[in-house]
Amino acid sequence: MPEPRVVILGGGPAGVGAAWKLRTTGKAQVTLLERQEVVGGNAGSFTLDGLRVDYGSHRLHPATDPAILADIQRLLGGDLLDRPRHGRIGLLGRWIHFPLKPVDLMLRMPPGFALGATKDAATKKFRVIEQDTFAAVLRKNLGPTICEHFYFPYAQKIWGRAPETLSGIQARRRVSAGSFGKLVKKVLSAVPGLKPPGAGRFYYPRKGFGQITEGFAEAAVQAGADLRLGAEVTGLAPPAGADAPWIVEGRRGTEPFRLEADYVWSTIPIPVLARLVRGALTEPVMRATGAIHYRAMLLVYLVLDVDQFTEYDAHYLPAADVSITRLSEPKNYSASAEPRGKTILCAELPCDADDATWKKSDAELGAQVTADLARAGIPLPRPAIGVHVRRLRQAYPIYLTGYEKPFSVLDQWASGLPRLVNYGRQGLFAHDNTHHALAMAYAAVDALEPAGWNADKWAASRRVFETFVVED
Repeated sequence: MPEPRVVILGGGPAGVGAAWKLRTTGKAQVTLLERQEVVGGNAGSFTLDGLRVDYGSHRLHPATDPAILADIQRLLGGDLLDRPRHGRIGLLGRWIHFPLKPVDLMLRMPPGFALGATKDAATKKFRVIEQDTFAAVLRKNLGPTICEHFYFPYAQKIWGRAPETLSGIQARRRVSAGSFGKLVKKVLSAVPGLKPPGAGRFYYPRKGFGQITEGFAEAAVQAGADLRLGAEVTGLAPPAGADAPWIVEGRRGTEPFRLEADYVWSTIPIPVLARLVRGALTEPVMRATGAIHYRAMLLVYLVLDVDQFTEYDAHYLPAADVSITRLSEPKNYSASAEPRGKTILCAELPCDADDATWKKSDAELGAQVTADLARAGIPLPRPAIGVHVRRLRQAYPIYLTGYEKPFSVLDQWASGLPRLVNYGRQGLFAHDNTHHALAMAYAAVDALEPAGWNADKWAASRRVFETFVVED
């Protein structure tokens, strides 16, 4: 029986992970189409002024499924580093180590904050959730002190919406320490003797986080996958009959292409997928595509003529008077001393696509970030010698209250298309880590059996995906 033909849309971790797994298991012929000239998507890396940098701050968490982690270790070999986490949070004029450490909390926590949080923990049982919103869920579980000084201003900056307008699902899926019990467990995990395996550590590739996706992509090609970069899909025609193929049309540079596929596996944003499928949209589906919202992100890279800016890998900045949410220093992730006399900072600045901030020039954004760092208490030692900006239109899903309805319309529509599999962080409009995206890819491959697609197995996997919580 010939191998089915699978066309995968998108070259992020979910796409290339599935391409590699399909080929190494001999389950399918694979063509992967990626619009950019490199793989990785938002989890990719690139070279800037001689340094490898990522699209923001990324880590491979020890929570990664052991089988997936073993595959990554085999693909990257000695380039997958085991690194200690060493970040900090700016809180009410003080710096608190992140991950949280008991001693650091006792010595550095603002007294009023500590007293308020302690009182909130004692009165938790008296608080009720009146509405299923991000604000209500966290206020109930963590209390007003932690919420109003950290989570709420941080959420306002990240998603650009008031916490009261966000769904409670956003709190449950995005905040791993969403209760006092979980928060205490995280703090105690730093205590010698109580620390579980992997606590306070992360994996990071020597050549940048994108090396994970690049490793899967290279191995997929070696196993026989057809990887096409710079390939933009312009239309998808569903099968005209039970045994008819999907028709995938697009262009690569100036050259058009047309592919036939037994299956289409999509990891691209689901509203984009809906606009590509021809002749299959009803009025409710069209309305739903306009009711799904993403937060954009500007990544502002400052090149400094110093060996190192600080010892910390990441600074988390919840203060409302600082526009950026996080600052990372790539050299500190990979423990690289090279190149000498130069380091790069990556500042994450959420915004809405095409708003006034999005339209600012690189120079204007560099000046804004420089001013932010001074306000945050970590001023640059001297002006940056270079500023570079990358723009991500779909960085974070925004879970507005009631978002589940339009997403369900889109999800049911996609699930009803014959031999189409929609998965991955963008496809399922999910707040997930890279190891979650790879888990989805592996589950999709597992559901493709010699007799065809096992819908029951995939449905069971989808229920597991709904339990994923982002690892901070």
